[in-house]
Amino acid sequence: MAVSLLDVNAQNLPLEAEFKEAFERVLKSGRFIMGPEMEAFEQECAEFLQVKHAFGVSSGTDAILLALMAVDIRPGDEVLCPAFTFFATAGCIRRAGAIPIFVDCCPICFNIDLSHAASLVTAKTKAIIPVHLFGQSADMDDVQRFANEHGLRVIEDAAQSFGARYKGSSCGTIGDFGTYSFFPSKNLGGMGDSGLLVTNDDALAAKAAKLRNHGMHPKYYHEFVGGNFRMDPLQAVMLSIKLKHYPEYTKNRQGNASYYLKELLKIEGVSQARPEDCKCLEKQNQQLETSNSELILPVAYDHNEHIWNQFTIRVMGDRRDELRDFLQSRDIGCDVYYPVPMNQQECFADLRPDGTQALPVTDRLAKEVLSIPVYPELTRLQQDEVIGAIKDFLTN
Repeated sequence: MAVSLLDVNAQNLPLEAEFKEAFERVLKSGRFIMGPEMEAFEQECAEFLQVKHAFGVSSGTDAILLALMAVDIRPGDEVLCPAFTFFATAGCIRRAGAIPIFVDCCPICFNIDLSHAASLVTAKTKAIIPVHLFGQSADMDDVQRFANEHGLRVIEDAAQSFGARYKGSSCGTIGDFGTYSFFPSKNLGGMGDSGLLVTNDDALAAKAAKLRNHGMHPKYYHEFVGGNFRMDPLQAVMLSIKLKHYPEYTKNRQGNASYYLKELLKIEGVSQARPEDCKCLEKQNQQLETSNSELILPVAYDHNEHIWNQFTIRVMGDRRDELRDFLQSRDIGCDVYYPVPMNQQECFADLRPDGTQALPVTDRLAKEVLSIPVYPELTRLQQDEVIGAIKDFLTN
């Protein structure tokens, strides 16, 4: 049985009639830029996330760039960010003229290692971007404490974590800004590029609103040099329809993750990461080196609401690519997020005077991680196909 890594049609096609009605409504309105449909979606998002201000934007990438501009990140400033993330996090820092300072990550939750970040702070450091990777929050208490200690702005990259929570608060609503992506593969996926920027700060919200629209307010009067970061109403109405189903989508993803954890742990050679080791990187690495685990499953912390954008396993003993190829030979979708971390990307070579920047955990994860299907519409029969294939690989 073929199992895709993601099946967007399984989610979108049951809503086809609603999508068509919404499209006709926008078509007949003649409002194709900004307007009431987008404003209504922004309000729905603000209520869902429990945040004061929400701005629909053209992409999750532009949300990060807009946030950096709004907190006045300038050329030569340094911004801390994890190296184990999608390119947009670091790319936007560079596009703002600033310098991304790459931080190692935790092998348990995959999020930013603040003990390493502390060693990288200089007088030029102006902000930190924690990434809530794969749908689970970074430790925002520690991030906020760290930022306050060093006088840094906090921009939460929640591209993969719309609706995920940290101690009851929505990811993205804790720092100065939160940024989200509605790329089609995201948990709340649109039909093209779009994103969201949120904040609880009235002054930052007012500035971001102008910067989103060429720095303009009122019309033709430009206080800032902004950009064209506007979401179009067609994306807004489609996303609004899906937002109403989002709690169900999340519940299904969480159920699929729980089933994987229960069934995969029955296989010899499979273990689960231990949350108590999260802040003990050296200890955890030593444990993994001496354990007999061939495959390590992810963990969801009790204080977080993990939304499982990805179910990412670690394949030990330099066998990750072998398992990937084995699964693909059985028509089972899987992918590596991310094979080349930011500290090793060619476009950032000028930041590495000697040509390299070793980040031990990040570099190791890039060789071990593999994500398997976890999307909401995945059936138990399909999951059993994935589980059976992994068992065959480990036991044969």
